[in-house]
Amino acid sequence: MNGLTFSIVDVFTEKKYAGNQLAVFQNAGGISGAEMQSLAREINFSETTFILSDQPHNGGFDVRIFTPKEEVPFAGHPTLGTAHIIHSKILQGGSNEVTLNLKVGPIRVTFGQDGYSWMKQNQPAFGQQHPPSALAGILNLDLSDIDGRFPIQEVSTGLPFFIVPLKNIAALQKAKVNRDPYFDLIKNTEAKGILVFCPETHEPQNDISVRVFVDYFGVPEDPATGSGNGCLAGWLVKHRYLGEDHINIRSEQGYEMGRPSLLLLNASRNDTGIDISVGGKSIIVAQGQFSIG
Repeated sequence: MNGLTFSIVDVFTEKKYAGNQLAVFQNAGGISGAEMQSLAREINFSETTFILSDQPHNGGFDVRIFTPKEEVPFAGHPTLGTAHIIHSKILQGGSNEVTLNLKVGPIRVTFGQDGYSWMKQNQPAFGQQHPPSALAGILNLDLSDIDGRFPIQEVSTGLPFFIVPLKNIAALQKAKVNRDPYFDLIKNTEAKGILVFCPETHEPQNDISVRVFVDYFGVPEDPATGSGNGCLAGWLVKHRYLGEDHINIRSEQGYEMGRPSLLLLNASRNDTGIDISVGGKSIIVAQGQFSIG
């Protein structure tokens, strides 16, 4: 019986046993996509990643990302956590930059001496806008909970999300997805995940508080979502939510799940679009072998 080396990483956290859990398998090029899906379903984290080889290819490391239900082209905390494994275990800290070759294309992650790593995301694509009435019932919210000064909009930097601005943390904590109308809505939309946020926070040093719901991918709620927060960063700049064309802020997530997370968002408008980087810390909490076959 063959085995694959794996690590469990907590991503977007300042300490162990918080943030978003990730399982990372190394040298997984010898197993099929169906076997990868089975392993992701067995582990049942929001995502599991597979580094196909410990040797670089085409300027980076080939990586596949799976939720418990299906493969996805891009996701934030898997990108950062997998880059951490490549940086610390494969490259032994020998480089301050790692490129992941994902379905969405190459994503570059840089490592600072302060323990934070940063991924530069693709330019955001801004899609359909939706009236508050379309999302309020789905989220178990009143229309008065939604900040109508700004649009509810689909945004993607590789994986699309609905961005829904709420007025306060009471509304954020009340949010809960009603599954039947949610699945009815996403039949006709690019976005499948819903990100809600507000300007009130649990911790005074943070700037915004976020929750993310992705039932479509088998993840009722996600404790830290780098892809969704990247979309949010682009949305904040496009709509000048903070009154500026540049943001450098701290986004908290996962508090309602008992897994506090911290994501650093940096975004700025330029002549061609919006540059977005999302940063955070990753911590290895377990390593071992997983039997295959």
